[in-house]
Amino acid sequence: MTVYIKTHEAEEGTVVAMCDESLIDKVLSEGDIYIDIKSYKDFYSGELVDHARAKKIIGDKPGVYSANLVGEESIKIGLDLGIIQSENVRTVSKVPYAHAYKVDY
Repeated sequence: MTVYIKTHEAEEGTVVAMCDESLIDKVLSEGDIYIDIKSYKDFYSGELVDHARAKKIIGDKPGVYSANLVGEESIKIGLDLGIIQSENVRTVSKVPYAHAYKVDY
């Protein structure tokens, strides 16, 4: 399985955006939750990679400040790397997603 992954450099650190290949042109909506991947395709569509490559990209980026993951494959990678925790995974239209932020005090 493949995922789109793109890293964005910000003042606070690296922002990781990742979504499953099958979701890149989707709009997910359920109740108050709305995730518009289609309109924000440029945010997600960096490299189309397999799990091993995605893990290397994230692992090579020290200081991940924020992560935005959508889809089963992307969530699995995030869990494997410890950038998200299973209790923070939510679903919209039966698709898992998670947002993670590192906060330093």
